[in-house]
Formats: sequence, structure tokens, C-alpha cells
Amino acid sequence: MAIEKAGITIRAYSEEDFPEIHALNQAEAWTNLVEKYEKTKQAWRNSQLALVAENGEKIVGCLRGLTDGSVSLFICELLIHKEYRGQRIGKELMEHAHQRYPETRMELLASSTSYTYYESQGFRPFHGFRKTISE
Repeated sequence: MAIEKAGITIRAYSEEDFPEIHALNQAEAWTNLVEKYEKTKQAWRNSQLALVAENGEKIVGCLRGLTDGSVSLFICELLIHKEYRGQRIGKELMEHAHQRYPETRMELLASSTSYTYYESQGFRPFHGFRKTISE
């Protein structure tokens, strides 16, 4: 189900969207996701929640999440094209995601550059950890 606000359409991800998502990752210098093209594409394919925001036919934002449907909704990636930031697209993507799973708490990790954005959206900080199999 797609929704439209102020010329921006939020809809479910489809596999044809991945090249544009990859370009957004490149523009943001998210090298881990860029270097692992096939694994990142597979992550999008396997996620319970995968949304894109479009302006016309151009993808200007995306959100990927995982959920148990009952307690936790973990936002893995939220990315808005630099030219479209400040237009509430990220907020709309997160609200749309949370409306799909309203019983859950939304959780995410923030970088030092995105920390203040999430605080401004009403998120409260909590501490988390990360480790790969090789560490």
C-alpha cells in the first residue's frame, strides 16, 4: 500500500529499486554496504520491512527493518538523499514503518552524525554493542 504526501510517495520496496538504493549508499559513503553489494541486496530481499520514498520516479529515501511483530521493530537502515533532507521524509518513513507494527517499540543504532536527529524525533538513547564473527 503506497501513501503520498507533498509529492513524495512511500511504498514497499521491490527488487528493481536496489540499484537506486545502492547509489544512495555510495553517495553517503556507506562503504560496508557498497562493498557487499550482493549481501546488501539479499538483506533487502529478506527483510520483513523494506520501504522506499519516491519523488516522481526517483528514489529519495529508504528504510529497512526487522521485526518479531510483537515487541521489537529494529530499523537497520534509514537513508534520505542529501538534497531531500529536512522535508520530513525520514519521519514519514519511520511513522509508516511503526504504523505497520504498532505494538512494537522501534529501536535503531545511530551514528555520531545522526544522533541529534533521532533525539529530535523523540527517540531516547540506550546503549548497544556490535560484533562480527571475525572479532
